[in-house]
Amino acid sequence: MELSAEDRKLLTLARATRGRTGAAEGAAVRDTDGRTYAAASVDLPSLQLSAIQVCVAMAIAGGSTGLDAVVLMSEATELAAPDEAVLRDFAGEGVVVHHADLQGRPPG
Repeated sequence: MELSAEDRKLLTLARATRGRTGAAEGAAVRDTDGRTYAAASVDLPSLQLSAIQVCVAMAIAGGSTGLDAVVLMSEATELAAPDEAVLRDFAGEGVVVHHADLQGRPPG
């Protein structure tokens, strides 16, 4: 899978955020206004959020009304059902999702 230049930037942001925090996942999103948000998964005794959930929450808090693209870096080979649901709820069916392994390569 070939990433556009803009989606490669999202991959770089997701990788850097995950690396900086040591989290299990890193994600980055681009909203419909071209703004980007990057986040890592949160795993506290009182709060567990995926990296995508944190990105979407940040986008909503920033006034975004939708997403154009998502990059997720994780060990999983498929998007988790809760992440699919939050993306569908906020971004609709047309959002482009790139799922990369922890080295930044698409699975498969």
